[in-house]
This record gives sequence, structure tokens and C-alpha cells, in this order.
Amino acid sequence: MTEAISAGVATARDYYDSEEADNFYATIWGGEDIHVGIYEESRDIREASRATVDRMAKHLGSIEGKHVLDLGAGFGGAARVLAREYGARVTCLNLSRVENERNRQLTREAGLGDRIAIIDGSFDAMPFDEIQFDIAWSQDAILHAPDRRAVLDEIARVLAPGGELIFTDPMQADRLDDPSALRPIYDRIHLPDLASVGFYRDELLDRGLSEVDVEILTHELRNHYARVAEELDARRSELAANDAFVDRMLEGLSHWVEGADKGLLAWGILHFRKGQ
Repeated sequence: MTEAISAGVATARDYYDSEEADNFYATIWGGEDIHVGIYEESRDIREASRATVDRMAKHLGSIEGKHVLDLGAGFGGAARVLAREYGARVTCLNLSRVENERNRQLTREAGLGDRIAIIDGSFDAMPFDEIQFDIAWSQDAILHAPDRRAVLDEIARVLAPGGELIFTDPMQADRLDDPSALRPIYDRIHLPDLASVGFYRDELLDRGLSEVDVEILTHELRNHYARVAEELDARRSELAANDAFVDRMLEGLSHWVEGADKGLLAWGILHFRKGQ
């Protein structure tokens, strides 16, 4: 891993390893997931987050017995669903040591230690040999990569021929007229920009992955950040965090809501397949 990438990875890792951030995600999201939910059936953040996992799994069809690489696995909620209910074998790759320890604990408690491996590491320099996985899975994590092309290089390298990539990611809208309109979000995630659907289509095609399906659900991005803000404000007394942290989080969440309302953002399920 290069020094430039290491610096970017360290920024993200330090944030997710912090006590305040860990407590926020464990309390507000319910300790299973750290990703955007789908709110068609429930306004509950934990239930909506689970609905996203099921929606993505349906895109793939049967995954029983397949080896899934979960990139940026967070607390491992998706991995446990995929292993327990869909019969997959899952390797979680995640940079936060704090999240990984929670993942290991929850996975042991679920009795899934024989089906889920949890690896400390970054997805822009994966510690795996080529052609290891049937499916690469990621939820709202690739946006944090300092070099997203490096992540896509690694995904193409470790996927078996015919393997599938399915992921969600908060993105900027294609053909965004004024990228500086999203500056508050860029500053919040300490990166110069977001990817777009067009970016992923072009870059993955260059790496030998063809599009299977792209389901755009940007309204759920808006729904999710609005619900998280509502829940955070109502439950701030439950958090082991000071008011300054909560206020910063609420301000950051409002930028995502505003960006979605203005049509500056995109979010959805992107499904690609590697050539034989």
C-alpha cells in the first residue's frame, strides 16, 4: 500500500475507531449495520438496513455455498444474514479494528464462526490471492476510498471468472453541473469528490465487468439520512457523546438530505458480472 493511500485509509479508520463514532453507529443503527436502509416496509432504521441486505441478495438469486467478500463490512450484519439465511460463506474485509472486534463478538454469539472470517485490512490493497471469490459485496463503503480505481482493480483481481459484484454507494449525480455544490459533503468525508453511476459503469467495463442491473433508489438515501437525524436528535441523551459531536453529526446529515432534495446525489444497487 502506498503512503498516499495509507494516509487516506488512516483518516477513515481513525474516525470509525473513535469511541464516539462507534457508540453512534451501535446505538442509532442498532449495532448490526452501518449502511443506507430501504424504508418501503418500516421506518425503523435497523429493519430498513436489513431490508437493503435482502433486496441486494434478491438481485443475486441463489448464493448458497458461494464465497462472498464483504468489503467494508462494518459490524458484519450483512455477512451474518448472508451466512445464516442464504447459505453463503463470507469473508469480511474492514479497516476499523473496533468494528471488527464487535463483528467477531456478534458472529461468535450467532454461532457463525465457521462460516464467516473477519480480516483487518483495506480494500484498496486486499490481502488475498487472485480469483478467490464468487461474489464481491459492499454497502456504502467505496466512497471512502482515497483511490476508487484501485478498489475496482482489486475487486476485478480477486473475483473468479463469472463472479458478481453487487454494491451500494452514495454518489454524486451524473453530469453534475456544479460539483462544488457538494463541497460540504466532500469536506465531511475528507475527500475531493464522490463517484457516480457513470463512473462505475465506465471503470468496471474497462476491467472486464459487464452491467447486470442498476436499480436507482436515491429517495431512500434521502429517507435514510433524514431518519438517522431524527433518531439522533431524539435520542442524543442515550449517546456517550458530547453535544458538539451530536450537533456536527446533525449538520453533516442535513447536507446529505439537502443534496438529495436538490438532485445532486444518487444512490442505488449496482450489479455487475466479470467475464468468463
